[in-house]
This record gives sequence, structure tokens and C-alpha cells, in this order.
Amino acid sequence: MPDPIGKITLSRYAERVLAAHAELAAELRAPEPFSREEIAAALAGSARDDEPALKCRLRRLRRRVLLRVMARDLDGRADLAEVCATMSDLAELQIAAAQAWTGAQDLVVVAMGKLGGRELNVSSDIDLIFVYPQAEDPQPVERAGRKLIALLSEVTEDGFAFRVDMRLRPYGDSGPIACSFDALEAYFVAQGREWERYAWIKARPITGSRHAELASIVRPFVYRKYLDYATLAAMRRLHGDVRRDVARRDLAEHVKLGPGGIREIEFVAQALQLVRAGRDPELAVRPTLEALQRLGERQMLPADAVRELSAAYVFLRNTEHRLQYLDDQQTHALPHDAEDRRRIALMSGCDAWEPFYRQLQTHRDAVQRQFHEVFTESAAPEGPDVWRDDRESVAQALAARGFRNAEMSADRLAAARGSQRYAMLPTDSRRRVDALVPALAAAAAQCADPDATLARGLDLIEAIARRAAYLALLAEHPEALQRVTKMIAASSWAAEFVTRHPLLLDELLDDRMLYAAADWGEFERTLRAALAAAENDAERQLNALREQHQAQLFRLLAQDLAGLLGVEHLADQLSQLADIVLQVALELVWSQLRTRHRTAPRFAVVAYGKLGGKELGYASDLDLIFVYDDPDERAAENYARLAQRLNHWLTTRTSSGVLFDTDLRLRPSGDAGLLVISLEAFAKYQQESAWVWEHQALTRARFCAGDAQVGAGFEAIRTRVLTAPRDPAALAQEVRAMRQRLHEAHPNPSRQFDVKHDRGGMIDLEFIVQFLVLAHAHRHAALTANLGNIALLKMAGELGLVTPARAEQGRTAYREFRRVQHALRLSGAQYARVPLQSVAPHVAAVRALWSEVLG
Repeated sequence: MPDPIGKITLSRYAERVLAAHAELAAELRAPEPFSREEIAAALAGSARDDEPALKCRLRRLRRRVLLRVMARDLDGRADLAEVCATMSDLAELQIAAAQAWTGAQDLVVVAMGKLGGRELNVSSDIDLIFVYPQAEDPQPVERAGRKLIALLSEVTEDGFAFRVDMRLRPYGDSGPIACSFDALEAYFVAQGREWERYAWIKARPITGSRHAELASIVRPFVYRKYLDYATLAAMRRLHGDVRRDVARRDLAEHVKLGPGGIREIEFVAQALQLVRAGRDPELAVRPTLEALQRLGERQMLPADAVRELSAAYVFLRNTEHRLQYLDDQQTHALPHDAEDRRRIALMSGCDAWEPFYRQLQTHRDAVQRQFHEVFTESAAPEGPDVWRDDRESVAQALAARGFRNAEMSADRLAAARGSQRYAMLPTDSRRRVDALVPALAAAAAQCADPDATLARGLDLIEAIARRAAYLALLAEHPEALQRVTKMIAASSWAAEFVTRHPLLLDELLDDRMLYAAADWGEFERTLRAALAAAENDAERQLNALREQHQAQLFRLLAQDLAGLLGVEHLADQLSQLADIVLQVALELVWSQLRTRHRTAPRFAVVAYGKLGGKELGYASDLDLIFVYDDPDERAAENYARLAQRLNHWLTTRTSSGVLFDTDLRLRPSGDAGLLVISLEAFAKYQQESAWVWEHQALTRARFCAGDAQVGAGFEAIRTRVLTAPRDPAALAQEVRAMRQRLHEAHPNPSRQFDVKHDRGGMIDLEFIVQFLVLAHAHRHAALTANLGNIALLKMAGELGLVTPARAEQGRTAYREFRRVQHALRLSGAQYARVPLQSVAPHVAAVRALWSEVLG
């Protein structure tokens, strides 16, 4: 075991204390850390102390704790985490004891800074803010707050317990000692500054009650619901002010404020938290090392940056403690005195100052390098000089870059530059637009249709111009501008989508994540975490559902446009995404239903149509029905409420848009039927009352969310219905009649071929498959599997139900029609129509197959 006296004699403070109080040497030999429970025991009964006795108790306890912490730290028994946790425990419990003595039970003490993050120094001020829930007479609370400060910070013959710094409160030294929740919220709205957002990241209430209410005030001030890249510019300015102050005060050798110091590490972590934690609540953590770790896990900081910054943080904080161990002074400056340098080096495990200083400088250099990587503003690539008032020269510049309709594009630019929207922008936002437009023109010039791409890009910039954070994102990340330009060039639908949902621009920052295969388990965990972070706030939860869904859909869109996903694989992925969102939304809505009669509902969502067949597109409606199997007399009413609310959660338009459009008309008896039906009633309806077209629809139905047992019950009913024997001739007549009605409902006055609705198109193939299932599943039950039209056609050919060659031609035709339809939708086409000659062989193949199967 290390010598318990050992290095502690390097501390002049420890020497003085031990000389005056020899009995405290026992603290040096204590085998365990000074635990929270031991601190609490030392404070037990303090509420009965008179004021001098309480002050004496608090100060003598600090002396004991500090000596033990110092001894354990210097002889290697305690790491940085133990030191900070012990000092934080001491501060929290002493604050609670002092507050209890004052009798101010309504007061909420908010720990800021190092104490807020439970990273307290051994000889640090504690930054506190006092708030209270009710806007009552503030005088008693003010008096209690001042008394609490005095109990902790007044210097007596025993020293002090903790120095208290209240300057972070609203209005600083000129503000009241304590403020109400309402006053705090009003201050944030009217007066809150960028540096205060930074300071409140670490805010942590440590006494009092109604902490959730306080969090609901603080969180929207600190963390924006969008990606707040404008914060980086504000943090640059704030750090620039700090750097100038450091230079003015000659603090280059200050381990906290100097270049490469602790503050720069905190700046990196907290700036990225401010940018992103509004969208990713798991980033809203207080300890610096934990924040760095989480940023690294999300690839928001490179692994080497996390490693270097974390190592530097530990080294610098340990150095800070050794500086403070010398005389129990709140100091961060490296000493000039040779003897002090010798002591610091020996405390740090070095034989002399020079090797210690080399280690220190290595860490500070690494911090400065990583700080530069995060905070250096990226310059947008220089583009053509097209953002000026000389329209003729703008047109010439565009033409020189390959714009085929330069006059039209010059008009579009002039309209944007001359708009009231541009004129009313704040100076910083206008400066960013001035840089972005030429960069956009340069990127558009590299695309197949520069004019259309520029117009779509201008639409996007105009849509986000009033949101400085989005402009800042593109200005800070030129690679994001390049990627979004390529996407909007490839698809007008993609351009409209990202313009409607500019939050998605963040997805463009890291192409490794953008193009990575979907991890559905991780997506579900992230979605659930986002909803949990918005607990008790229905509007935030509605938006969280939409934003998480949109972000994953956008990643699939990017992979689609990059040629990484085929149409069939994409449809599978979009269907999987919808299934997960439906499951999570269903659970959430049920948990909020006050009249629910069981923990988990015996309720299932059944998908028909595109989702049922796993052929979902980007903007497909969801054809859904709701079934249950629950004998409880409250079941029907509760599940009807559940279905109504679930549909509301899916279809309501919020500030983040609509989650899904739904169509519930395929339920038994359509719009005239009940919204929710029991499995028993569903089975009876299908077997006794359903039309043939409803059985056709059932071929593409599947359980997609809810209780798996209820889902299995539905699948069993579906199989029984589909495998029932039918008269093929009568069935064919019904199918042909329904196909005719559909054809008449979708007239095509154009001279082009509609790949979905016209004879020989997709619907003909779908009807062929549905007929084959209904006509033959009683002999071939495998046909009831929900495998999709392409797989079922192959099975029909293998079973001899159709000519194998024609089945294969039908499969090829269906694939091509889906590809054409998908491409046209991406290009913004209203209808999936093409010249007949471009798909003539496929149309002929489908018509031949129809003739063979349905006559």
C-alpha cells in the first residue's frame, strides 16, 4: 500500500492543517473514499445547530474530506472521477443542510458549472442559481438565499465551506438573488443570451421540488428543436472574446482559460451539444467526458478527437487540482516560482518541471488542434458571380458555366435577390445567402439540368432563409450543399421533400451514416428515446414521430438516388419503417389512454394494399383495418378510442408535417362499418358477407403492428377465407367486372400508356395474381403466403397454373412497370404515363397472360 503521508506533504495547505490538527492524520490512512453516506452522517442533526455551530460543522467537514481526497489522489488510490464525485457530494449535501437550516423548503437551488456536471474542483467556487415555483412575496426567499450563501462562504476561524458565485443568475449581480419560475421563463424569452444557453447546459436542480416543471422551462431555451448550426458562429464570437481577454490579462499559462485549456474542451463538447441535442436528447448530458463519448458514438466527433480531448481533459483537470492543493486557493495559473514548480511536478509523478511541462504542452497542442477542426469556419467553394443586380452579366456568367436556359435562370436569380424576403433578412443571414447562391450555381452547373437544379436550390434557400440555423448548416458544411444539390438535381420530388422538411439537411453531413444500411433495431431505440424525452408533451411527441420517420426515409431516398437500392428492396425497407413506426405509435397512444383496462392491448393493426403487399412507396397511403380479441366488456369502447387516437396521431398535420395519410375504408362494411372489429366478427363477415373484391384485397393483407397473438388470429382467418373452394368461372366473371369498374374510374385521355391503370398494366397483373390465389389456394395453400406479386407469379408458373414462360414475362413486366412508376414519381410526375412503344413488349405479355388466366 502506498505511504498515506507520501506526496501530501507537497501541499502547504495540508502541512498547515495537520500541524494544527494532528488528529486529522487519520483521514490520510482511511482505506475507503469519503462516501456520500459518510458525509450525510457527519451532517446528521445539523438542523438543530445554532448558526456558529453549523458553520463550524460545515467547515470542519470540508477540511476532513479535502485531506482524504488529496491523499487518495496524490498516492494514486483515487482517479479524477472519484475526486470530482466526492467534492460534488460534499457540496450538494452541505447546500441541502444549509437550506434545511434556513427553513426555505420552496427554494430550488440549481447547480451550474462544474457542480452542475458533478465535476467539482477541490478548491472551486460553486456556481448557483436560486429559483422558486410560486410568484409569492420574494422577500423571505431572498433572505433565505442570502443566509444560505453566508452559511457556506463566510470565512470564520475554521475557514469557509464553499465560495459561492451567483453571477450566472438572471441579470447577474444587478438581479434579485432568487427568481420565480415565471420570471426565469420571461427572462429567457426576452433577455437570454447565447452564452447563457451555454451555461445552462450543466444546470442541475439539487434541492427543492418540481424539477420537471423547471426542466420544461430550461430545455427549450438551451436546446432548439432544429439543428442549431448558427450556434457555432455565436460560440466562435464568444470564444474570441475569451481569447482576447486571455491575451489582455496575459493568461497564456492558465490551464483553464489559456490556449488548449479546459475551457476549449468544454467549448467543443457544449457547442456540439447546443447544435444537436435538441434533435438527439441523449446528447443532453452534463459531464464533459460523457458528452465527448456520446458525440463520438454518433460520429459527430472523430474517434481520435474524442480520445485526445478526453485524455487532455483528465490531465488538465488533475493539473488544476494539484495547483489548488498547494494552498487551497482557487487558481488555474501555472506557477513561476521554482519551488512551486518542483512540488507540482512531483505531485504529477514527474521528477522535474521540464518533463511535466512537455506532457502538458502535448495535451494543450492536441486540444488546440481539435478545437480548430471544430470551430474553423468552412468557406463555401467560390462560384460564378451570379448574385448581383446586373442581370445581363449574370446571364452571361451562367451561360459560360453551361446553363442552357441562362436567361430564365438569370430572371429567377433576380427575382430572389429583389424579393422582400431577402431584403428583410438579418445581416448574418443575408451574408450567408450571398455566399451560398454562387456556390449553389457552381454545384448546379455540374448537374445534368443546371437550370432546373438552380431553381430547385433557390426554392430551398428561400424556404430556409428565415431560419439562420439551416443557412448556417449549409454555410458551415459545403459538402452538405454539394450533396443536397445532387439530390435535388436527381429528383424534383426529393427537392420538394427536403424543402418541406429542412431539418433533414443534417442527414447530409456524414455520408457514412447517410448511405449505411438501415439498422432497424437502432432506429427503433432512437425513436423510443426521442419519444421518452418528450414525455408529457403530446406536440413534441407528434413531431418526434414525424422527424424520426422523415430522417430514415430521407436516408433511404439518398440511397435510392445513388443507385444503392432497387425498387423491390426499397419497398421492403419503406414497409419495415412503417411497421416500426406503427408499432411504437400504437404502444404510445395506448399508454396515454386513461380508460385502458389492461397493460398491453389485445389489438392489432392489419395492413392492406401497398403496405400489406410490402410495395410501399415514399408517399403511399396506408390502407389499414383494426381488429381485437378481448372478452373484457370495456374492450370495444377502449379499442375504438385507441383506433381513433392512433389514426389522429398518424394523420394530424403538425409543424413537422403529416406522418401518414391513411385509408380505413377496407374494413368490413367500409365507411358504414365499425372502426374496430373483433376477430370473431371479422371472420363472420369475411365468410358470410364479404364481396369478392374484399377477398381480392385480403390476398395482400397482413398483420403489421400490435399484439402478435391477435395478429396470428387474423392470419388464421385470412388463410381459411383464401383457401375456401370457389367456382373458377364465377370468380373470373366477378374479377373481370371489378377490373372494368376500376378501368372506368381512371380514364386516360392522353395518348400515353398509364403503366398502372391501363389494360396490360400493373393492375391487370395484380388482378391476375389475386384470381390465381382465390381460385387455387384450396389445393395449393402456399399461395396464401404474402410474398408479393412477383414471387406469387413464379409460384403459379411452377405449380402449372399458368404457362411458366408467360409467368416469367409477367414478372419481368411488373418489375419494369414498378421501376418506371417509381422513376416518374421521383421526377414529380402526376401520372405514371409513358409512350406505349417504350413498354410495348411488356404490355403485350401482360395482356397475353390476362387472356390465358381470365379469358
